[in-house]
This record gives sequence, structure tokens and C-alpha cells, in this order.
Amino acid sequence: MVTASRVEQSQLESPYSISIIGKDEIVNEQLRTVPEALRNTSGVLIQKTTHGHGSPFIRGFTGRQNLLLVDGVRLNNSTWRSGPIQYWNTLDVYSVDRMELVKGPGSVMYGSDSLGGTLNLFSKGAEFRDQKGFFQDGSLFYRFDTNSQSHIGRMEQRIGEGGKWGLNLGISVKSYGDIRDSYFGQMNRTGYPEQNVDLKFSYALSETTQMDLAYQYVNQDDVWRWHSTTNNKGWTHGDHVTQPGKLDYRIYDQERSLTYAKFSGTNAEGMMEEWTSTFSYQKTQDSEKRSDPRWSVSDVQTLGMSFQASGVVGPGRLIWGGDFYHDAVDTDASDPSRRPVADNSRYDSLGGFAQYNWDLTETFHLDLGARASYFDAAWDNAYNRNIDADESGDGDWSDLSLSVRATYDFSQDWVLFGGVSEGFRAPNLADLTGSTVSRSSDEVIGSSDLDAEKTLSYELGTKADFRDVTVSLTSFYTQIRNPITSAGETIGGVDYLRLTNGEEGYIWGLEGDAAWRISEQWGLFGNLTYQDGKQKSREVIGGPVLEDTVSRLAPLFGSVRLRWTQTGGKYWIEGQILGAATQNNLSKKDLDDDQRIPTNGTPGYLVGSVRGGWQARENLLVTLGIENFTDEDYRVHGSGLNEQGLNALIGVKYDW
Repeated sequence: MVTASRVEQSQLESPYSISIIGKDEIVNEQLRTVPEALRNTSGVLIQKTTHGHGSPFIRGFTGRQNLLLVDGVRLNNSTWRSGPIQYWNTLDVYSVDRMELVKGPGSVMYGSDSLGGTLNLFSKGAEFRDQKGFFQDGSLFYRFDTNSQSHIGRMEQRIGEGGKWGLNLGISVKSYGDIRDSYFGQMNRTGYPEQNVDLKFSYALSETTQMDLAYQYVNQDDVWRWHSTTNNKGWTHGDHVTQPGKLDYRIYDQERSLTYAKFSGTNAEGMMEEWTSTFSYQKTQDSEKRSDPRWSVSDVQTLGMSFQASGVVGPGRLIWGGDFYHDAVDTDASDPSRRPVADNSRYDSLGGFAQYNWDLTETFHLDLGARASYFDAAWDNAYNRNIDADESGDGDWSDLSLSVRATYDFSQDWVLFGGVSEGFRAPNLADLTGSTVSRSSDEVIGSSDLDAEKTLSYELGTKADFRDVTVSLTSFYTQIRNPITSAGETIGGVDYLRLTNGEEGYIWGLEGDAAWRISEQWGLFGNLTYQDGKQKSREVIGGPVLEDTVSRLAPLFGSVRLRWTQTGGKYWIEGQILGAATQNNLSKKDLDDDQRIPTNGTPGYLVGSVRGGWQARENLLVTLGIENFTDEDYRVHGSGLNEQGLNALIGVKYDW
């Protein structure tokens, strides 16, 4: 069951392309981060600027052009900068019950930023309504890998009274060491420490209403942007070469917390047959220090409110609601021109949506959706290089997005799905007032007169779930309008990149996923992705319009896995091959990003891994793995460092 349409329906019935990762998969594969949990997902390339970052490219879009939710609460805020970003890694993957990735624009249902896709993380809870009487249980989990000598420890405790209340507490402590590969050897300063706490308390207000109170906290220190530093000596792989880093150090610290209260219920009939109301508070601190020397820090406090309801209206079901988020931002830097966004600024967003799910016939189902949105920003201290002084400013934007989705049932096991959906992203404070360093050394500055960027995406696919075979094939074509991009500008004899609205472009692709239960014990799984795209833009402000390849376009990539499970499920073992073709279809911006993207493109690779598990006792699970067993020297396209070489892992989970 998935919630892409904000109501529960089977994955087969949903008119979206959806991927699901559950808590058992996270433990069995000993996954390290939320981005890495998506590594076997078609249409998604996981870029890492450094080992402590991770930014999924979903159908060609990354960073703030994809939307991240936790239990339906937006994590995207108005300070997220352009390009690949680290914020998706500020979540504890072991606090997740399941992840749902909806590929394609989701702006009608979820609002701004959802151009490439929307990832909703559902946190673990006590599941007290499934219990009887007083209950308490918990678990301990430990993961160790030999490549980086990294340790992950996790403790969980549940307690409550069945049908009345429940509490789930989780604490994770992580110590990541420096990773190694066959070319660089030990990549110094790629490790970092992390601490996580998550708490969820649920209480039955009545048989039909429930209150959930939750708190999550993450702290990461000394996350080095490795490719920019002298630890990076440059990479040579045949005729593919990257340049060495130049800084002595470039370090990020991340601290984030989320607190929310959610009330939900069910009524017998009407437009509020099911309803949910959420109030949230988030606090984020993001800091960077460099050896130039320069430093910057931003503090963001976000208040959020959302409401949604659904009920049968006429021949179909109406899902409707709205949301409001308010960011209060304070920043500081080594000098005013280096502030990541304007100091003493605010950003407000307000939206209302409605979708009507209509069964026209027994086999043809139609979803019609619309969202109206309004955004308002104001700031006191934005540095203007033209006048060499701070200035205040403001702006507002509005949008109406529409979506039409449909499914046609060939049978109860096989459907055709597709639709046309609009996506939008309003300019945020980083776009409007920011000052950041992008790629290797580009100085990027904001513009206060930006328009929202928009997409129009066409999607057609088919899904089948037969007894022994599951298949999904999807094609998409996304038109890009008014993208927020950068162009060169010279101010006072110094060259900068100024954010501006670019020209039209497009991305199209094909995605395939298949699973075959060969027998009761054997299973075969695979996926494949192909993408292509062009973008028109200006190299310099006022210059001619040029057409170029979409920056950091994913190569042809995919994976195949063969799995054996002992009858009864006590043992299992699987082998996997993950591969990508050489990506030499590069934009000019890619060619200029010479510390991350090699000359002549990023070389292709084939990487093999083996994993296994043993349910030693009913309450004791042992998992083992050997990753990259050929010690392949490789890099995911657009990343700032190579992936780990030969690596052995062991995980132990004990339940009580």
C-alpha cells in the first residue's frame, strides 16, 4: 500500500511510478544513509560530493528540485542552495519504517520543489493498535565495515498498552572512518561522526482519533568536502583525469531537529471521512569553514501547519487540504559578501490542493488535481556587490498547477498508467540573496528578480504483478520552463556566476524494473535506466542563447541481483552486479567541474557484491556482505570522490 495520492492504495493501482524501501531491506543490505538506500532504484543516480553527502538525481533533477518529507512534513527550506546538496544525508536511515519515492512532478499534491520526485520517509512507531495489553520490546543493531573501519550502533525500545498508547525511542551513534579505494588508498578526511535521536509517542484519543508526538535530532561534525582539499591528489583512469584540490580544509557541520504533533481520525461519511492535521517546528544550523579563509553559518527556524481530508463525493473520492510554512533565517559570515543567504530574512509559503479520484468504469480510473500556491519573502541584509553595501528587499510569487493521471486495467494483475503533470519551484532565499561557491571554485550570487521555474511532464507506463513475475516499464518526457540557472557576470573586475532564469529545455527517459520468482527458493531482480536531455541557456548575462546537454546527466545504468533463500527463510544469499556506461555526453559546466568530472567523461564500471543473512535464532539476525569484491576503481558520475574499494560488512540485530 502506498500514499502517493495522499490516500492508501495498492502500488499496482496507483497512477504513479513508485519505489518502496522497507526497514527489513535497510537492515539486510546494511545501508549507510538515506540516499544510498535509493541506489537500486531505477531513474535515480546517487551523487556524492563527499562521503558525508548524498544527493539523488531523480529523472535529471537534484537537490532542492526534489522534495523531501518526513511523515508528510516538508524538510526543504528556503536556504537550500542549488545543485547537489547534503541535506538528504541529515536523516537516520535506521529510524525509517519505510520510504516511498514518487518519481515525476508532485507539485499538485505536495507543493513547490517537487520537479524530479518526492521522497516521503515514514518513521518508526510503537504500532500500539496492533498490540494487546501492556507490551514492551526493543532491539540492538550493530554494523561494522572493514574498508573504513566504521561503526554504527542503534538501540530501540517500544513500550505501551495495546489500543491505548505507545512510545518508540531510538538512539543511533555512528563513527565513520576514512574510506579506501585501489587508486587513492586511504582517502584522508572522508570520515566523520554522527549522533541521532528519534522519539514518537502515540495516544488513542478515541477509537477513531489519534495523536502522535514526535521528535528527531541529528548532529554531524567535521564533514570535509574532500574534492576541494589537498587530500585530493587528482584521479587518473586511463584518459579520464580530474584535477587535485587546492584548499587545506573545507568543512561542514550539520545540526537539525524536527518536532511535530499530528492529529488524525476517521468519520463515518462526508468530505472528512479521513483527516490529518499536523503542526511542526524545525531548527537547522548549517555551517562551513574554509582555509581561504572564509566561514559562514545559517540558522533556520521553520514553523509548519498542514491539513488534509478525504471522503466520497459523488461517484468518486475527493482529497483536499492545505499547508503553510514560515522560515525565519539568521546568517553570519567572514564578511557580508559571503553570507549564504541574507541575514534577518523570512520566507512564507501557503498552498491549497484538491484531487478527485474517479472510477469512470470498472477498468478506467481518472485522477484530476489542482493546487494554488502563494509565496512571500522579505530580507533586511542582502549584500549588493554593485553598491558594496547591504540592502533590504522583498518579493512574492503565485502559481496554479494542474495534473491529470489515469490507469486502465487490462486485468486485475496488469495496468496501463500515465498522465500529464505540472511542476513548479518558487525561488527561495538562496536563489534571491545567496552567495555560495559551486562546483570547484565558482562564486555564485543570487538575483532578487527571479521567476518560478516550472516543468510539464508526460508519463506513460505499464505495471504487472503476476504470480511469479513483477514488471514495471515507464517512459517520461519533461519540458523545462524558466529554469533557475547561472550565467557569467563581471562586477568590479571580478567574475561571478549570477543566478537567472534560463531558456527552455527537456529531459526524457526510460525506466524498467523486473522481478522473477524462478522457484520457491530462487529470485531474479533487475532495473535499467536511460536518460537524455538538452537545455538552452546563456553563458553570460545578455549573451547569445546556446543549447547544451543537461548538466550532470545520468549515464545508462542499472543492476541485476540473483537471490537464494532457504526453505523456511533461515538463510539467504544474493549476488549483485551494479553497472554504468561511460558518460561523455557532457555540458560545458560539466567540463569546467574538473575536480569532480574527469576529462573525456566519467568512465563506466561494473561492480560485484555478495550479501547473505542468517536468522540464527528467532530474535538474532546476522548479516554479512562483501562489496566491490574485485576492488574496482570507480566513481559515480558527478561525485567528488571515488566509491569504496573492497569492503566486508557484518551486521548483528538482537530483539527482545
